[in-house]
Amino acid sequence: MSKKSYIQAITEALDIMLQEDPKTLIFGEDVGKNGGVFRTTQGLQEKYGADRVFDTPLAESGILGLAIGLGLTGWRPIPEIQFSGFTLEAVDSIVGQMSRMRFRFNGKKNSPITVRSPYGGGTHTAEMHSDNLENIFTGVPGLRVVMPSNPYDAKGLLISSIENNDPVLYLENLKLYRSMKDDIPDEKYTVPLDQANIVQEGNDITIVAYGAQVQEAQKAAEELAKSNISCEVIDLRTVSPIDTATIFKSIAKTHKVVIVQEAQKMAGVGAQVASAISEEAILSLDAPIGRVAAPNSVYPFALAEEVWIPRKDEIVAKVNEIINY
Repeated sequence: MSKKSYIQAITEALDIMLQEDPKTLIFGEDVGKNGGVFRTTQGLQEKYGADRVFDTPLAESGILGLAIGLGLTGWRPIPEIQFSGFTLEAVDSIVGQMSRMRFRFNGKKNSPITVRSPYGGGTHTAEMHSDNLENIFTGVPGLRVVMPSNPYDAKGLLISSIENNDPVLYLENLKLYRSMKDDIPDEKYTVPLDQANIVQEGNDITIVAYGAQVQEAQKAAEELAKSNISCEVIDLRTVSPIDTATIFKSIAKTHKVVIVQEAQKMAGVGAQVASAISEEAILSLDAPIGRVAAPNSVYPFALAEEVWIPRKDEIVAKVNEIINY
């Protein structure tokens, strides 16, 4: 057990899987000698060789096309898309190919591919480098979308994703890479896919969040506790499919809910959570469903992102609104 950052946890998970399974391969733009643009794969090419960890041309469609072929021929690819905004250059590979493979071959073949890609704001990156695009991919049948919020989950969920035989879009939050550390085991462990986590128990209201917004939700809960408002905070961890059972159980206790996401509000993960509650658990609530999300606009330039990304104060205000309904 030692204290590791979010990015160190990811590197350690990759190292473990490369060592354990000779069929695992890491490839993408600058992931080899340079260790990736954020140094996530630093030292892995030196340790495992250029046949296992290698650079590709700057062509996202080529990277994921290669991953599909490798997945069909017995390999377990772990391609990196340098920023999640660039997944748009390879949408057909994700939506039209790897996600359909199990269905297409009646379960006789699959796509054991884990596509890693950083996302999210708060680090003042260039245009198209901070976009939250999970809204596009969570509606794709056959594709898991995993978004860890802390170093412990980052390592365990990545190992689970790589070992899983279905394709996973594994999204890593840019701001969290080096801004937080956890005590996590040095050895291999897994965190279950498709299972939300109650990171803080409470009785008065449920806050559902994922990614970096889990930390904002916890800050809000701490602030609200000063007013004797007890918040239960749920981290979705896997945003497709969504663990609605954990949410329903929580709101059956608290009878109120606020859903938080960094992405734009329209047609997002929060909308799906709200819809599921409305369809299956609406009688558990005694107030409207509250939502906190980014505006329905293009992601802003770096100087404006601080007023665009949802923060603790917005969550506190929304919780108070729902509590006082």
